[in-house]
Amino acid sequence: MRIAVLGTGMVGRAIAARTAELGHEVVVGTRDVAATQAGDWGEWAAGHSGVTLAGHAAATAEADLVVNATSGDGSLPALNAAGAENLAGKVLLDIANPLDFSKGFPPTLSVVNDDSLAERIQRAFPRTRVVKALNTLTADLMTHPRQLADGDHSVFVSGDDAEAKKVVVDLLTSFGHTDVIDLGDITTARGTEMLLPIWLRLYGRLGTPLFNVKVVR
Repeated sequence: MRIAVLGTGMVGRAIAARTAELGHEVVVGTRDVAATQAGDWGEWAAGHSGVTLAGHAAATAEADLVVNATSGDGSLPALNAAGAENLAGKVLLDIANPLDFSKGFPPTLSVVNDDSLAERIQRAFPRTRVVKALNTLTADLMTHPRQLADGDHSVFVSGDDAEAKKVVVDLLTSFGHTDVIDLGDITTARGTEMLLPIWLRLYGRLGTPLFNVKVVR
């Protein structure tokens, strides 16, 4: 599968590395290729020769699956830069959270209760098949869940398109996730995005991001 990962930070790099490791054709999209290359990208890319770098539009043009691994406030600008035509009909795995750091740490949510970032993306790109997932755990556990309790913990998917959700579930399963819970339509992403406040407090209390929740039933 041809995968475009938008975002060059910790999450984007984790998803890009893991999907390339699994044999997918991976390109990472960035706002400014030259600026990204001038940073520490070269050092990281040297260890991940199967991953290429391009602008957002070029990265998404031929992709089968697009992953939004940008910061919450950067999501819509990045997707607008990719272009509606390049996203039309494609599955978009949205990992971003609408975190607002304007008052320091821990952040609050800029979208909450009666809306979600995932819904805003779906409304902005109605021809794109948005699926929310993986936004409730740290990057290392997104891609290598068996680092913790043999992978016996839960992740969630939300989206309006059943086929798109299957594509995402299959990808998560290939990462090693064994308990993927389909919450329902895209409005259920409100719930997973609103898990972030408790996640952040647990991170502060435990002193490590290597934890996750398990739904026992």
